[in-house]
Amino acid sequence: MRKTTTVLAISTAAAMILTGCSTMSPTAGGTVTLNMVESLTNPARTDLLKDLIADFEQKNPKIKVNLVSPPTEQADQKIQQMLQSGSGVDTLEVRDITVGPWSNNGWLYDMRKDLDGWKGWQAMTENTVKASKDAKGRTYFVPYGFYGLSLFYRTDLVKKAGFDKPPATWEDLLKQASALHDPSERRYGYAFRGGANANGNASAIIEAYVADDVDPANGYRLKNGGTIFSAPGALDAMETYLELFRSASPKSSVSWGYPEMVQGFSNGSTAFLLQDPEVIATVSESKSISADQWSTAPLVAGPSGKTVQPLATAGWGVAKGSKHKAEAVKLVEFLSQSEASTKFTKANSLVPILKSATEDPFYKTGPWASYVTMTENPGKYLVVTQPRGVAWWTEWQQRADTDIQKMVLGKLTPQKLLAGWDTFWTEKWKQQ
Repeated sequence: MRKTTTVLAISTAAAMILTGCSTMSPTAGGTVTLNMVESLTNPARTDLLKDLIADFEQKNPKIKVNLVSPPTEQADQKIQQMLQSGSGVDTLEVRDITVGPWSNNGWLYDMRKDLDGWKGWQAMTENTVKASKDAKGRTYFVPYGFYGLSLFYRTDLVKKAGFDKPPATWEDLLKQASALHDPSERRYGYAFRGGANANGNASAIIEAYVADDVDPANGYRLKNGGTIFSAPGALDAMETYLELFRSASPKSSVSWGYPEMVQGFSNGSTAFLLQDPEVIATVSESKSISADQWSTAPLVAGPSGKTVQPLATAGWGVAKGSKHKAEAVKLVEFLSQSEASTKFTKANSLVPILKSATEDPFYKTGPWASYVTMTENPGKYLVVTQPRGVAWWTEWQQRADTDIQKMVLGKLTPQKLLAGWDTFWTEKWKQQ
């Protein structure tokens, strides 16, 4: 698969940071060299990007691309250092949790004028076009895909328990997971997330229970200006969520994070899992459950029959310090359309950005079909933007994760948890 594109070593990236060298100037032959930096690095993903870049270079012989691939756990810090230096990066991976601070510091280039009239927009889903613009209409990155929740479930166990279809609501999920739960047989109903990033699933159920009142522009705010944690439905949501832990989850899941949740489902010990589509590939490789024993269903709804889909996203942007913005934007365009985009989303198990995906057999059948269902029914699966770009997001995650553990351990009531979260967000918004 590998082609001629060179991946710079991390030491090279560090050297660029330390020396403050600028992006390479055009050679005598007029060739421009771009430095592209990825964030969510893994070997297979890097190889795929190298292949896509090689195709881009073949179509654009006057542009060469160096791909910088720092280790994932250090990548955002490395990118920030490079952006601060004002050189060494042209095209880069921008995430919904980094676009806020990086754009506020003036490190990202607004591509809206460059992309005005770009035919690529016409092929994109409505969610993609919306996610590419901030509140002021600026385009700091073009999404390459989305991470959206769906319900992974054991088709065989659901049928054996007498249910004719997977859960459609959180109440259904509690009912089915409790019925399937049998610790004596080492079979558990639900892969509860009580450890790292537990706040995400807790927010998901609260948003579902108050779906009609959520502000689409801010998934933590109600249309009346209050926080979602202050709504009456929020308490019903957290009591249901707590009961899901007590009646249908392994006791050890009080400390489960992403790896443990996924392992609990893929090894066959839990019947239900709420997770992103990237897990499809992991479960497909399981030796413990076969393809006919599991599938996915759309994200479960609240009492109104609606739910909120808090899509997380990332994409490709351009550094404001780039000396070759036109060429860098051209690379973003290439990666964001047609065959290049399709290859990337399929290989990385992402909700696609192109409308054509709804007709692609890859997405229309099997575990991907639930995502198409949600995309085609925006009135039931409401897409909102969570405030992941605020300066205090990390502080919020740490506080919320701790509170959820306290709640499931009986050290904090759902009422006090919600009151604390309501106060936290209300005070933060006042300081903006």
